[in-house]
Amino acid sequence: MIPIRDNVPRETRPYAVLSIIAVNFIVFLIVYSMTPEARTRIYYLFGVVPARFFEPDWAAWAGFPDTLGWPFLTYMFLHGGWLHVILNMWMLWIFGDNIEDVTGHGWFVLFYVLCGLAAVATHMAFERSSPMPVIGASGAIAGIMGAYIVLYPQGKVLTLIPVFFFPFIFRIPASLFLGFWFVMQIISGVYSTVHSAQNVAWWAHVGGFLTGIVLIRWFRRPGRCRYCYNPDTKDYDPEESGPTSG
Repeated sequence: MIPIRDNVPRETRPYAVLSIIAVNFIVFLIVYSMTPEARTRIYYLFGVVPARFFEPDWAAWAGFPDTLGWPFLTYMFLHGGWLHVILNMWMLWIFGDNIEDVTGHGWFVLFYVLCGLAAVATHMAFERSSPMPVIGASGAIAGIMGAYIVLYPQGKVLTLIPVFFFPFIFRIPASLFLGFWFVMQIISGVYSTVHSAQNVAWWAHVGGFLTGIVLIRWFRRPGRCRYCYNPDTKDYDPEESGPTSG
């Protein structure tokens, strides 16, 4: 399933989302312009390699320099290819603006980073001895998606579903779209753990998503959630309802 857009109106210009997207593309273009050997070195040095932190003897043998923990932040801004960065940034653009409406610009950045940190921590809990680097913004973006399912389950996501060579477009409830996505991450994580086929950090997605669900209650600013769902009335928040903006 490929999301095209959602139908929840945006209240403010998403400066934080736009800035994060810009930084990700700038970093990607810089790294992508390097030789394959140099790119691999960047991924290992600035991505998160679990064994680097859990097996110090191996890390010393492999030549990893001492670190104060900066890979836990820098890994979020590295991507392995065009499809990787485009899909991640597209998901951030679709779901992130409405979360930024609720948190404000600066708090959104903190929320995003905390979700990314929790995501990689979850991955490391399942892959303590992995020598492979984790890179990508998907864990942090999963946190945005977790916040979205809490605030806007009544939203609709225009979704492209390719069936063989035929594209079908459906308007799917956000709760169904994101719920299905989350379940697939769990299933994929269990399968990859059982079969030792960890090509994607599935558990990072799970950890980021759950973190977003939990943290958004503290990052939600009063008076900034006009289109949020109210579980008592089964509708938009009546105190914040108003005319739809573009």
